[in-house]
Amino acid sequence: MIVTFFTLLATALSLLLVDLAVPGVDIATFPAALIAAISIGAVNSFIKPVLSQLSLPLNYLTLGSFSVVVNGFSFWLAALLVPGFSVHGLLGAIIGPIALSFVNTFISKYLAERNPNLKAELASRDPKEIAGS
Repeated sequence: MIVTFFTLLATALSLLLVDLAVPGVDIATFPAALIAAISIGAVNSFIKPVLSQLSLPLNYLTLGSFSVVVNGFSFWLAALLVPGFSVHGLLGAIIGPIALSFVNTFISKYLAERNPNLKAELASRDPKEIAGS
């Protein structure tokens, strides 16, 4: 349970940093960032696998590059579900999830280093689950 809380907190903080760094990604408040983190997790868990399967032929043709588009679409779709979180333009939809993944990984690793129990639990989880993408 504590790992889920730290993962949610890391994703929300990462979204706030992505808001500052990436043009086209806007987060209004910290509560909106928390709800957006839940929304991104839900979209990545339920909708993104279906999109990935449907786009498999395009992924083969582009040697996997089309997965960046699927990731951007999932990020944009999560933004549609949360008031106070918006993604504008192609740059925000493509660069936003990439930046979110890098920042979220860094923050998750930082929080894990500060809490040894959390580090052990995070080590047993899937890296994609920690990164939020």
